[in-house]
This record gives sequence, structure tokens and C-alpha cells, in this order.
Amino acid sequence: MHFANSPRLSGYWMATTKTDPKLTALADDKRSKTYEGLTRQQLIDAYRLMYMSRRVDDREILLKRQQKIFFQISGAGHEAIGVAAGFCLKPGYDWFYPYYRDRALVLMLGATPYDMLLQAVGAADDPSSGGRQMPSHWAYPRLNIVTQSSPTGTQILQAVGCAQAGVYLRDHPNANQKGTGDYRQFKDVSCRGDEVTYVSLGDGTTSEGEFWEAMNTASNRKLPIVFVVEDNEYAISVPVEVQTAGGNISRLVSGFPNFHFEEVDGTDPVVSYAAMRRAVDHCRAGNGPAFVHAHVIRPYSHSLSDDERLYRPDVERQRDAARDPITRMQMFLIREGILDEKGINKLEKQVEDEMQVAVDRALEAAFPTPDTILKYIYSPDLDPTSAQFETQPVFPQVVESVPADAKKPVLPKTMAELINATLRDEMKRDERIVIYGEDVADASREDYLKKKLVKGKGGVFKLTAGLQVAFGSDRVFNSPIAEANIVGTATGMATRGLKPVVEIQFFDYIWPAMMQLRDELPVIRWRSNNAFSAPLVIRVAIGGYLTGGALYHSQCGESMFTHIPGLRVVFPSNALDAAGLLRTAIRCDDPVLFLEHKRLYRETYGRSHYPGPDYMVPFGKAKIVQPGTDLTVITYGAVVPRALQAAQKLEREQGVKVELIDLRTLNPFDWETITNSVRKTNRALVAYEDCLSWGYGAEIAARIADQMFGQLDAPVRRVAAMDVYVAYQPVLEDAILPQASDLYRGMKELAEY
Repeated sequence: MHFANSPRLSGYWMATTKTDPKLTALADDKRSKTYEGLTRQQLIDAYRLMYMSRRVDDREILLKRQQKIFFQISGAGHEAIGVAAGFCLKPGYDWFYPYYRDRALVLMLGATPYDMLLQAVGAADDPSSGGRQMPSHWAYPRLNIVTQSSPTGTQILQAVGCAQAGVYLRDHPNANQKGTGDYRQFKDVSCRGDEVTYVSLGDGTTSEGEFWEAMNTASNRKLPIVFVVEDNEYAISVPVEVQTAGGNISRLVSGFPNFHFEEVDGTDPVVSYAAMRRAVDHCRAGNGPAFVHAHVIRPYSHSLSDDERLYRPDVERQRDAARDPITRMQMFLIREGILDEKGINKLEKQVEDEMQVAVDRALEAAFPTPDTILKYIYSPDLDPTSAQFETQPVFPQVVESVPADAKKPVLPKTMAELINATLRDEMKRDERIVIYGEDVADASREDYLKKKLVKGKGGVFKLTAGLQVAFGSDRVFNSPIAEANIVGTATGMATRGLKPVVEIQFFDYIWPAMMQLRDELPVIRWRSNNAFSAPLVIRVAIGGYLTGGALYHSQCGESMFTHIPGLRVVFPSNALDAAGLLRTAIRCDDPVLFLEHKRLYRETYGRSHYPGPDYMVPFGKAKIVQPGTDLTVITYGAVVPRALQAAQKLEREQGVKVELIDLRTLNPFDWETITNSVRKTNRALVAYEDCLSWGYGAEIAARIADQMFGQLDAPVRRVAAMDVYVAYQPVLEDAILPQASDLYRGMKELAEY
């Protein structure tokens, strides 16, 4: 907006061109005046960035209408609070999880219009995603702006985890050391003692449960994180009074302890700066989190896919236009004598010229090529299927010189015991490892442990018993009973370079974390074009055969996760493999879902001596449990011992030699071992505990039928659970889940085909 022939401007010049010495002194005083600490030059810089942000929006809108870009969502109306935040925070020092309307903040921190336009056209050189992510989904590693996504509010828990990681790294300087031969070699960490994490969101996002989980954890842990709610009174077409009880989120959150609260006119950069300054100072001083509720406007529709005229009357839109931060800032600069009409026009002309150069360059930028599509689904630096992760076990030896009557035999350990031992050794080796989840600590009230009033718990299944006592409560601790919180905060920690090994108590309760598990954790590396990654381990107790577990403690469902690109899925069947695969999971550079069958935790089958602190099993390498020539059986998890029992019976009674394959890892899986076996036996049966229809084994069966049809002498057969939930009554559970008798019958029928 230009101010040619403005009466207000003319009056200003008449008042300030006098030669009276008093007026000259007054003008000097005015030039040295600051505004809540902001200098005149800073205010000019603020307007330049605000105007630039608006003009990037406007040019993107034009390009979208010209069909030169494919999506547009604007930060219009949010510019003042964004610039104010940028003045208070430090790029490359603090950490940022800005949402899609924070264009002005991102420009303020150091991004350029050209960067943003490269993302809009989907260019190969787009620094945020290489053409993989929509515009206004920021990712700039050099600025500590972490890759963002579209699901509402999923960034908030990650920001909490980021802040938590900063505190941990400050208190554990040894964790900053770079390791070799594992994920640490490719994951640098840095920490500033007084760093602050910034996370922003719209008013509609405060309806999400993850917002409240994040507020709760930030409050409990007194984390240095600033929550900025940019309240433009609409979540697409839904007004704030429908989203928020009472229509004001500040009133709802005011009871959280340790917080500093601000509610401010977010269209005024000066008052917004003052509020942000107080909030950031509160966090830097270590006093806890801050919450800034900024009232802004949305002068444009939610996105170009939306038409706000369908639900907002002109009178309401005109009311918002009167609070437009661009217009208000122009008038403020003129009123305070900071810029005149000529100065504003010159500044805006410079921005326009810069914009035109950026647009022209972006439209000429090369697009990514199809051969890059599969890059960065997984780490390009560390391959967990490689020989690097294949080591030999070193079992304990009985000392021969000890008298026979004094010997204490070294007994084989259960899967539960070897998992605990592996976690213990890896925590000794790597100070970046933190373990948390539901009930995993020995006791959150440490005084009880110190006074020996309690023994300590260490997990529902005791797999983390003693780890808190050994390594301290900042490395092993209980989380709230909130699965999204566990996975979301762990993702933020892993992004910073820690190695969280978190536990979901039962697979049946993993679903609140599904948004983090599907749309965030496994996608971070790919969507940021390898700029960010989050290698962590999620341990989950899974499966039935419990006699009494029922439908909320006995389900499988691993196929829900094996089709998620970027997520490794592991499912051991015995103690030795559990130890080796868990160590590989911890040391690898990708996120891993580590499934532990509850029935196998303390089974006699599959016990082993501890294989030593460096034993690893590579992913994607199946194990031939029993060689055979007549029939291939492919399985994993708790079905392995049942299939082995059935195969041994079939050989005794029918002379049929079954080759039994334990997959061990489900993503990736060992197709080579499967094909070699089926070529030899010409028959294949796939057995799994999940439901028969659409279960994991269905994909293996389909691939064998599709790619090995010529080698088959019989149809591919499946044996699995019934297409129903697991029931409580053991008689029903036995009928629902595949038993050794079912497997025997399936093998026999296939052998006789």
C-alpha cells in the first residue's frame, strides 16, 4: 500500500521541517527513541519483513491461479507476531517448530523468498524438501527450523521432546561426543545452555489432545519452550467459540503451573515484541515454559482451496481488514516519524524488485527427477541389513579351576532377561540413550527407593527392572499414560540426536500414537530430503496365547506398520535373537518398531546365555530353524515354536521334512531365503498370529504366488488367526489363534496335495 498525496503525511512533513532549535532537539530525541526496546531501524526492518511476507503470499496466489504452482496457504494477518518472535529468538541457536502461517518468522530467521518459491514450484533445489512437501512446510537445518507436516498439531509434542533433549544434553555433556560405527557417526548434536524451543499453532489446534499432552509435560518438567497460539478466530470455517469452550484458550490453560502467560494483540509488532520478550526471558532463565496467545486476523481464505466468503460475511471481513498488521505498521511508522511516504515506497519497491528476481529464478528451477523418489526413505549412511551388524555371540564360560562342588552353573536366560541385559549394556555404552514409557521406571518417587521402602517395578513385564537405579531418573523415567506423548516427544528427542528407547505397554493401546507413527516419525527423513531424521526404538509388548488377555491385551496387527515406508519392524521369536536384534535397532540410523511377544518373554523355548555386549543380528536376514526338503513354512514370533512342534510331529508320523523359516524382521524381510527354500521344496505355507484376511502373511503368500508360480507344485497356503478379536475365555482364545494342531493339519494337507 502506498501513501501518495496523503494529508496525514503532508501534515507530518509540515510539522517536522521547521528550523526551530527546540524542534531539532525534539527530532533528535525522537530518532533515539526506542519502542519496548526496539530501535527505529529495527522497526523499519520489521516492516520490510512483514511486507515481504505478504508479497510472497500474493505472488504465490498469482502463480497458483496461473497454474504454475499447485498449492498455496498464506501467513497473511500473522506477520506482526512472527516478526516479533524473530527478534527475540536466535536462529541456529534456539529450535523452531513453526506452523504453516509463520512465513514472517521464517523470513525473519533467515529464509529467503527464493527458498519459499522453490518449495512452491516443487523444485529439486527446494531447501525444505526437494519438491516432496507442500509450500509453507518449513525445514532449514542451518536455522534449526525442524521439518513440518500438515496434520494439525503433531509438531507440538515433538517440540516438547526437543526442549527436553536440550535440557538433557546440557546436563550430560558426554552425550555430545560423536561415536563411530552406529547412528552417532551421522547424528551430530549441539546444545546451548539457555536455548529455547519455539512452537506455534493455530487456535483450532488447541482442540487436539496432543496440545494438552504437550502443555502437561512442558509444565511438569519446567521445559524452556514457548507455545505461541496464533488465534485468527477460525479453523478453516469453524469459529473459535465452536472450537474452544468460552471462546478463549488463555482462560482454559491458565491453571498450568510453572508457565508464564501472555495474551496480546498479535497484529501490533511492538506489543507483540514486548510479550515475546518476557516469554522468552522466562524460558531462558530456566523458570519453565511460556504461553503467548496472540490475537491475529486471517484476511485471506484458509488456503486457495477454500472460499471464506461462503461462511464469513463482508462486515466481519471488513472488521478484520481494519486490523491488518501491514496497514497498521505503515501508519505507525509514519505517525512516529520513522519513515515517510518516500521511504515506505522505496522500501516496498526494493521488496518488489527482490520478489520479481526470486519468482523468475524459481520458475526456471529444475524439478526433481523420478529416479530420486526412493532416496532417503531410510538412512543412506548406515544399512542395518549389512554385514556390519552381523557379529558372533560370546557366551560366558564356566571356570574349570573352581571345585566342582562350588560351581554355580550359568543357566540360560529368558527373552525378558536378555532384553534387560541388552538395554543395560547399551546404556553403559551410549549416554545418548534414554528409556521411558508407561511404568518402565523402578519408582518415580525416588525417595522410596533410596530408603528401601519398595523394591521397584521396572515395567509391567519387568523388562526395565533396575535400570533407573543403575542409570538415574533422568535416563530412565515414567511417562504419562499417553501413547502419542511417548512417541511424539521421543521423535523430538531423536531429531536432536538422542536415542530414545521408549515402551508402549501393550500393542493394543498403541493407536493414540498412530498419527505420530504414521505421519511423523517414519516420514521425517524423506519429507525433509534427508535434512532431518529421527532414529529411535519403540518397544511394544504384543500378541496372545495368554489365557485371559482378551481383546485388549492379546491382539496382533503388525501389518498395520509393515506397509509404512521408513519404519523398520522387528519381531523376534527367541531370547538370543531378541538380544541381537535389539542391539541392532538401538545402533541403527532408522526408527524401529520392536515387537516383543508377551508369551515368549519367559518361555522355556528359545532361552539362551547372554551373547555379550556386542552381539548383533542384521535386519532382513531370516533364520532357518529347521532345514527340510518337502515343504517350506514361513513364520515369526510366537508361531515359531508352535510350527516347530507341528513340523517335528509331521516328520515323525509322515516322514515329511519341513523347512521352517523364522523371518525375525518383517520390514525388511528376507525374500532371498524364502525364494531359495521354495525353489527347493516347491511348496509354501505362511503362518502368522494376526487375522487371516489382510494379515502380514497375506503379502508373503501373494508375492510367492506372483513371482514363483512356475516353481510351485501346490497352492500357497496360509494358517492364521480367525478374522475376529481374541476372546477372554481360554477355550475361545485357543479356537481363535493358530495352534500347533492347526499348523500340523495345514502342513499335512499341503504336503499331500
